[in-house]
Amino acid sequence: MSELNKIALKIISNGKGILAADESNETMTKRLEAVNVPSTPENRLLFRETILSSESMKECIGGVILYDETIKQTTNFGKSIPDVIFSSGALPGIKVDTGAKNLANSSEEKITEGLDGLRERLKKYYKLGARFTKWRGVYCISDKYPSKLAIHSNAHALARYSALVQENNMVPIVEPEVLMDGDHTADHCLKKTSEVIKKCFDELILHKVDLSGIILKPNMILDGSSSEYKISGEEVSRKTIQCLQNSVPSEVPGIAFLSGGQSEIEATENLNLINKNNTTNFIMTYSYGRALQQSALKTWSKNNKDIKKTQIIFNHRVKMCSLAAKGKWSNELENK
Repeated sequence: MSELNKIALKIISNGKGILAADESNETMTKRLEAVNVPSTPENRLLFRETILSSESMKECIGGVILYDETIKQTTNFGKSIPDVIFSSGALPGIKVDTGAKNLANSSEEKITEGLDGLRERLKKYYKLGARFTKWRGVYCISDKYPSKLAIHSNAHALARYSALVQENNMVPIVEPEVLMDGDHTADHCLKKTSEVIKKCFDELILHKVDLSGIILKPNMILDGSSSEYKISGEEVSRKTIQCLQNSVPSEVPGIAFLSGGQSEIEATENLNLINKNNTTNFIMTYSYGRALQQSALKTWSKNNKDIKKTQIIFNHRVKMCSLAAKGKWSNELENK
């Protein structure tokens, strides 16, 4: 096993998943203001240190994706954020893209930027404690999108990013997200997601990326959020497994799904069914942001000094996702 493969497996094995706490300051401001909390560096830090010092971090979280501000912060009890994560047994990671911008000559589509100066930034992040990274390519979906231009451009960027990350002894999370927005069917989502993932691996192989030292972070196969159709969880699991089986090389150690606008319960239930029906050798786990944190954030916003209450809510959600990563979640356990 390569060192990169060992890191990837440490993050996603044994029912552990990834906490996506890499919201930009702009996104975190929206989340905090939605629960009537001012978005200051102090408040952003206080919420994150509350959940990162939760008991469930030790059993259920293998890695935490951070934002540039957060990886440099020191908690109110004197430890750096990366040290808090290391002390729980998890690994710190870092979002390294600089966001999705309009793709030239494709008016409604996006290209993720951030390759300029990335090699130097990666060296700094490694010294700060990061052992894995994240880059998100985002694809809109409709009758004519994603276009070949968007599919190729984002795959090329994800591959260049991944090669640089591995050069700096870190594991890249490769995140090609086909968005839920739209009235498309799950079958159309399956077709387009398969195209996107296959092109990503074409580029990763071309750039000599060690596939055993990456983690894939895709969307599940779902109907569009405004579609009149809604397939069952069983169908979500079947189509998602079909997509990955046909698109992902066997060397890849595992898949950590994004929640992509699903509710906390939907994201948990669908992951559970994927694992119950999994016929592949891939580890199937979670890399959730809102679907792990939203209830905890609402509780915290009511009284941010009641740390224990927030942690109870967070611990429950993370424990449910960890059970789902083993195919052992149930409604009864959810409502205990």
